[in-house]
Amino acid sequence: MHGHRAGYSRLALILGAQTAMGPLAIDTYLPALPTITREFATTAAAVQLSLSVYFIGIALGQAVYGPLSDRHGRRPPLFVGLALFVVGSLGCALAPDVRTLVAFRFVQALGGCAPLVIPRAVVRDLFDERDSVRMLSMLMLVMGLAPILAPLIGGQMLEFLGWRSIFWAYAIYGTILLVVVALALEESLPEPRRTRRPLTSVVMTYGRLLADWRYLGYALSGGLIFGGLLAYIAGSPFIFIELFRISPQNFGFYFGSNAIGIIAASQVNRFLVHRYDARRILKAALWISFGSSIGLLLGAFTNYGGLAAIVVPLWFFIAMHGIVSPNTTVLAMRPHGGVAGSASALLGTMQFLMGASFGALIGALADGTARPFASVLAACGIGAFGMFRLTRADQVSASS
Repeated sequence: MHGHRAGYSRLALILGAQTAMGPLAIDTYLPALPTITREFATTAAAVQLSLSVYFIGIALGQAVYGPLSDRHGRRPPLFVGLALFVVGSLGCALAPDVRTLVAFRFVQALGGCAPLVIPRAVVRDLFDERDSVRMLSMLMLVMGLAPILAPLIGGQMLEFLGWRSIFWAYAIYGTILLVVVALALEESLPEPRRTRRPLTSVVMTYGRLLADWRYLGYALSGGLIFGGLLAYIAGSPFIFIELFRISPQNFGFYFGSNAIGIIAASQVNRFLVHRYDARRILKAALWISFGSSIGLLLGAFTNYGGLAAIVVPLWFFIAMHGIVSPNTTVLAMRPHGGVAGSASALLGTMQFLMGASFGALIGALADGTARPFASVLAACGIGAFGMFRLTRADQVSASS
């Protein structure tokens, strides 16, 4: 039993370190954006493009890695992705201008999406529904540390080592993960279970997934909450620093407090999954997301309560990602074990496309107030609950 627990914890740590790559590659260099703008003598919009391009690369790349992992196993595509991430990171560290930086950020994203999509498929390969929720909740704990630490670490590296050191650190991190995967992560998809269909059938597989309205309902519910999370990442520097005059040095503490909420919620989810089915837990979390998004709207449009009227409902909205993400992932993928890689990839692609869209929407609607920010997040919270309603007919099978 002890050996089983140790193996379980080791797997969670390995998979969590992989999934943490996404938030680390996004959040660590956020404090460096103004410095990069000045050094390259360019516009803030041009440097901001390096963030949007990363989201797009993450979204598109997942659609490729998922089917490849169903066909060739989980490890080979993961090796390729990690190697690409290292190459992209080195290119960013050595970039002579903003165009080169943006180009290599795209390469970095194409590699960095493999450690996002493949761990979900590994969990689906190895565990049943209840244990999958527990494992994914543990991953949320491991990766939840990234948004807490990343801006603080990035700020210190920026001050003492310069912005390029952040990308050198990414390259080292990716290299370490390559070694860890090679030595410690066993293949979870044996040869007999791999798909033998030609890659041209991938489009048909995605079509069947999108035609499954229960898969779509769960995927969009989770995707909208995740989209709200990425929109928060894109808009929070303006809200805290520009609007409410929080110093850049203290921004990391506000940013990190919401990440603590995700960690706390993910561990509550681990406790609840022993007593309730995943769908019931998800419904409660989406009600909280719905209510907190309404509270955020009221705070932004009435200006009553100042910073607290934004921070408190925002904390609950962001925290619910720790419950919504593992449960929507498990419920969406439950009937699709034969194409777990493709199902996981489509989930990730939809999530990051929505996140990139909502992040851009906040910028396009910016009017110097918190209203666009609150409106976009409210649309995500209300929309997520609406998409969940598509899955009502799944309730009987989820409870059985």
